[in-house]
Amino acid sequence: MPDKPRLLDRWGKPVRKRELAREIAAPTITGIRSPISGTPADGLDPLRLATILREADQGDPVRYLELAEIIEERDPHYLAVLSTRKRSVAQIEIRVEAASDEAEDVKIADMISDWLTRDELTEEVFDILDCIGKGYSFTEIIWDTSEGQWRPDRLEWRDPRWFRFAWHDLATPMQLADDGTHEPLTPFKFIFARIGAKSGLALRSGLARVAAWGWMFKAFTQRDWAIFTQTYGQPLRIGKWAPGASEDDKDTLFRAVANIAGDCAGIIPDTMSIDFVEAKNVGSAHRLYKERSDWLDQQISKAVLGQTATTDAVVGGLGSGREHREVQEDLERADARALAAILNRDLIRPWVELEYGPRPRYPRLVIARREPEDIAQLTAALGTLVPLGFKVSASEVRDKLGLTKPDAGDEILGEISANPAPNPPAAALGAEAPDQTSKIKRFSGEIKRYFGFPGGVAHQAAQTHSQGRSAREAETPDPADLLAERLAREAHAPMQAMLEQIETILAAASDLGEAQQMLLQAFGDIDHAPLADLLAEAMMAAEAGGRAEVEAERG
Repeated sequence: MPDKPRLLDRWGKPVRKRELAREIAAPTITGIRSPISGTPADGLDPLRLATILREADQGDPVRYLELAEIIEERDPHYLAVLSTRKRSVAQIEIRVEAASDEAEDVKIADMISDWLTRDELTEEVFDILDCIGKGYSFTEIIWDTSEGQWRPDRLEWRDPRWFRFAWHDLATPMQLADDGTHEPLTPFKFIFARIGAKSGLALRSGLARVAAWGWMFKAFTQRDWAIFTQTYGQPLRIGKWAPGASEDDKDTLFRAVANIAGDCAGIIPDTMSIDFVEAKNVGSAHRLYKERSDWLDQQISKAVLGQTATTDAVVGGLGSGREHREVQEDLERADARALAAILNRDLIRPWVELEYGPRPRYPRLVIARREPEDIAQLTAALGTLVPLGFKVSASEVRDKLGLTKPDAGDEILGEISANPAPNPPAAALGAEAPDQTSKIKRFSGEIKRYFGFPGGVAHQAAQTHSQGRSAREAETPDPADLLAERLAREAHAPMQAMLEQIETILAAASDLGEAQQMLLQAFGDIDHAPLADLLAEAMMAAEAGGRAEVEAERG
C-alpha cells in the first residue's frame, strides 16, 4: 500500500502534526516572549532615530517595532489614518470560490464558508493587517482537533518582536526558541503577512519608518508651540513699587505678579501697581506652529491613505473630492488582494491539506467589494439562454447571487426538470467563415426583414398594398384585403416575441455551428402558440368569408 504523501510547507519543511496541537508563541512575563516593551521614543532626536532604523536594517528590529507601537499610541492622526486603512479592508465580506464544480470541491468550499461566518474574524483580520504599519506581522493559528478534524479555532496576533529574519538574506522569517536562539517557523502554524509600502526587505517596507520622522518633527513643533503658548498666551505682568518700599513689600508684589495668571486674584498695597503688556505678533507666530503641524499631518495622510481629502480637506482645494476617494479605494483593493493571497497561502491551503490531503486544486478566498449586479437582468438572461443549451457554471452563478449550495436536508424553493435533446453535429451549416460575428448579424437582419420589419419584403408589400388602397378610397373595400391587413397587424407582436428569442440565441452563439445547435435544441421551446392561434382564426375567417361570398353569388 503506497504511503500517504508527506505534507510540506511553502519552504519545503515537513509538517509535524503533533506540534500543531499546542500554542508555540504565547507571551510569558518571565520568558523570552515578554509582553512588556521598552520606550525608545522618550527623548527621541534625529541621531537616535537614525540609530534605531539602522539597527532594524541590520536585523535587530526590536527598538524599531517598539517605536512603531508608541507612535500609534501617541499620535492621534497617524492612529486614525492607519486604522482607517486597516478597517476598510477588515470589514469587507470574504467569499470562497470552489476549486471546481465537483462535489468534494464544493463541500470543501462550503466548509470554509461556514468558518468565515465567525464574529471574531473581523478583529483577527484587523490584527493581521498590522503589517501595513510595521511592514510585516505574525499570526499564530490555533487548531481545533477536538473531534478528530482539523479546523482553525482562532487566529492570535503575535508580537513581531518575538520573531527575526534569517541572517543570510534578512528575508526568511524565523521564530525565537525558548532558549533565545532562532529557528524556522513551525510549518502550518503561522500566517506571515507582509504588505509593504515599498519594495525591498520587510524590515524596511513599513509605513512606521516614514511616520517616525514626521512624528518626531511634529513633536518638536508641538513642544515649541506649548512653550510659546505658555509664554505669550497670557500678557506679561509687570509690577511697580513706590519709592521707599521695603523688601517685604517687594516680595508681596512679586508673589502677586507670579500667581495672578493662575489664581486670577492678588492683593497689593495702594502704592504699588501691576501693568499687563501684550505681544503684538502673537497671532502670526501662532499660525506658524499650527501650519507646520498640519503640513506634517498631511504628509502622513499621503503616505498612509495616498491622499488628504478624506482627512485633511482644505476648503476650495483642487482635487478634493471623488478623485481622492478613488485613490483610497485603489489602496483598499490592493490591500484586499494582498491579504487574500496571504490567507490562501498560509491558512486555506494548509487547512485543506491537513483535512483532505494534498490536492491538485484548492479553493480561493476573494476579498473584494461586490460590484452592483443587475440581478433581474442576470436571471432573465439565464432563463432564456440556459434552456437553449448555453453552459454556465452553477457555482459562479451562486457567487454572483450571494447564495450557497443547499444541503441535503434543506427545503428547496423549486426544481425544474428538463430533458434536452442530444446535441446534433455542428457541421450542418458548412465550414465556418472567417467573420462569424458578421454572418450571424446579417442572418439576424435577414430574418427581421423577411418577416415584415422595416426594410423587409413583407413590409414593402404591405406599404404597396396600403398605397393602392389610398388610390381607390372610393371603391368598396375588398374583404380579403381587410383580412390580410388585420392579420399583418395582429401577427406583428407574436412574431416580434419569437424573433427576440431567436436573436438572443444568435447573440449568445460564438459561431454558426453553435447557433444551429442552440436553435435546434430550442425549437420546441420557442413560444409559437399566439401566432398559431392567430393563423387558425385567420383561416377560419377566410373560409367563412369564402363560403359567404359563394352563397351570395348563388343567391
